[in-house]
Amino acid sequence: MKTPIDSKNLPPVATREDDHFEQETKEIIARIKKGDKNAFSELVRLYRNQVASLAYKMVGDYDEAADITQNVFVKTSRNIWRYDESKKFYTWLYRITVNASIDYMRKHHRYHHESIDNIPEKADDKHDTPEVSFQRDRLRQYIDEAAGSLNDKQRSAFMLRDVDGCHIDDVANIMNMPEATVRWYLHRARAKIRKELLKKCPQLLITLGFK
Repeated sequence: MKTPIDSKNLPPVATREDDHFEQETKEIIARIKKGDKNAFSELVRLYRNQVASLAYKMVGDYDEAADITQNVFVKTSRNIWRYDESKKFYTWLYRITVNASIDYMRKHHRYHHESIDNIPEKADDKHDTPEVSFQRDRLRQYIDEAAGSLNDKQRSAFMLRDVDGCHIDDVANIMNMPEATVRWYLHRARAKIRKELLKKCPQLLITLGFK
């Protein structure tokens, strides 16, 4: 059975500030390792939507993201004993999710793109006129298309940092590489996207104050 995705009410990404959330996770993992048969279901409940959301950002399809999510938790259940409890659990889980998403895309020889809502804003868009809101929507569509051309590492860095808002050191842990390398992939991803935007919609960037 596929793990359902609640796309309307996705919880925030776990970060270093979520100390209580992390502590609850560690307590559940301790119970799992002691043989508590109900504990893993609690872990899935805590992280299901975060994993599904990240998988969707990577592959751009809800059904495929649900398949990836199910696969992630199967892998997690088999490898939970390998988790180093001195590290943040969500970075370990996100690494599994990113790798599973990349494997899926490679297997199917294609890339998707998702609707990117967290593009930088020059002003509070709550007070935008209908015309400006329409222009922002158009810009997001162009960003969607540009993001689809990124390679695995660029896409992972861009989605984790610029879309999910993970701290750069957490992105480095998730991608299992130095922060400087992550920053390089992120720089390349942003440069590619900006180049595509300048090519396809330069006037729109000027109108919205991004150039």
